[in-house]
Amino acid sequence: MIDRAIIGREWPAWEVEIERGRLSLLAKAIGETRAIYTDDAAARAAGYRGQVAPPTFAFCLLADGPVGSSYLTDVGIPITDVLHGEQSFAFHAMLCAGDRVRVTRRVVDVYEKKGGALEFVVFESEVRVVESGALVAVGRQVMIWRHR
Repeated sequence: MIDRAIIGREWPAWEVEIERGRLSLLAKAIGETRAIYTDDAAARAAGYRGQVAPPTFAFCLLADGPVGSSYLTDVGIPITDVLHGEQSFAFHAMLCAGDRVRVTRRVVDVYEKKGGALEFVVFESEVRVVESGALVAVGRQVMIWRHR
């Protein structure tokens, strides 16, 4: 049983510089062909600071955390029994190549369903510009521990 006392738990923040090559790889992988996502000059001509990160890039930032997937075991979810139940982001600004961001992660809720056979942990993450502290995105991730 996951202890509800973990609500509010935070992990150390980490910083990431948004690299143009990484954005290009993601754009190619997801089939994004619009020039603002693939070409720095085209993005600048369109009024952006640089090549624009596809929205799904915000999820990639979560994988850059220094604890890897151990945040799951930190809250009591065995990695062998975890399901990724939900992922969403609310965007407040665009991420662009060259931006340096700080990412945070914390637990905001714990609940169960099916008489405790499924336990849910809701994580919230924030992506902020390091220099200004401006909020770029808020993410919500629901991980499910299914008991066997």
